[in-house]
Amino acid sequence: MSQTAVPPSAPPPAAPARRPGLLQEVDWRNYAIYIGFVVIFVLFAIFLADDGFLTGTNLLNIVRQTAIISIMAVAMTFVIAAAQIDLSVGSVAGLSSVAAAMSIAATGNALFGVLAGLAVGLAVGIVNGSLVAFLGVPSFLVTLAMLGIAFGLAQYITESAPQPILNDTFNAIFGGGNIGPIPGLLVWTIVAVVIGAVVLNKTRFGRQVLATGGNRVAAEYTGVNTKRITFTVMLISSVVAAIAGMLYAGRLESGRYQWGTGDELSVIAAVILGGTSLFGGTGSVIGSLVGSLLIGLINNGLILAGLDVSQQQIIRGLIIIVAVALARKK
Repeated sequence: MSQTAVPPSAPPPAAPARRPGLLQEVDWRNYAIYIGFVVIFVLFAIFLADDGFLTGTNLLNIVRQTAIISIMAVAMTFVIAAAQIDLSVGSVAGLSSVAAAMSIAATGNALFGVLAGLAVGLAVGIVNGSLVAFLGVPSFLVTLAMLGIAFGLAQYITESAPQPILNDTFNAIFGGGNIGPIPGLLVWTIVAVVIGAVVLNKTRFGRQVLATGGNRVAAEYTGVNTKRITFTVMLISSVVAAIAGMLYAGRLESGRYQWGTGDELSVIAAVILGGTSLFGGTGSVIGSLVGSLLIGLINNGLILAGLDVSQQQIIRGLIIIVAVALARKK
């Protein structure tokens, strides 16, 4: 008796793959600095409204107080993205401010002051860049030594005395003047951020900086001159620090060796908070700007809250630790 073969039953249709929702697709760690900025701003606006936090004058003060840090942070973004560090920016700013002030006092010409300030940045940048790029000395050690050299030199040539700047043109251009209702320092910041963002994201040089920091050996195999890139970013950092020193001098109408003291820590913190990896390979100029503004916002809010210096240091440190922990791990 023959048996009829029963065809195997077709397997059930596979369930359609579940597409992740929009919230699952977004890595919120990429935006931690922006979220943190908004949250802290809202909290200060609520609790410090009666202390004048939201007044236009106070908000402009935050911009003015953070502008010079923001400008240096733009250049530091390139340095750290290339897997280097520059600890000398604060001292270079101080040395540049006194060089500009002394040149103006000697010649009465603002142009000579500007040239003297830029010469400081070029000289320091060439030394730093050459030692790091061509002799292979770690940038941490080179710039740590330069921090002491620049600070000591600025103090020595001024005999610890402030150098007044009486040239109205210099003071107006470098931070002391306004363009209509807009503070001059804000214009400097916008120009620096726009140039930095375009160069890092849209140019061959920017791509080479990221490649050098991401994988130096691979970058060299693809034809990137990593030594030239390293030299260039160190040079840019020092020149921008020199410009920052002249902005201090113009805004405060004097050159002092103390200008810029400790700024290197604020600048590096702003860059890291903004999402640039301390190990190189990634960078965000806009993020560095927001990181700088966040630090200025915290400083301003804590002062308005009436906290003493020690309490401000503790809370500022805790906020920065939390922000870094929530930021994207590169």
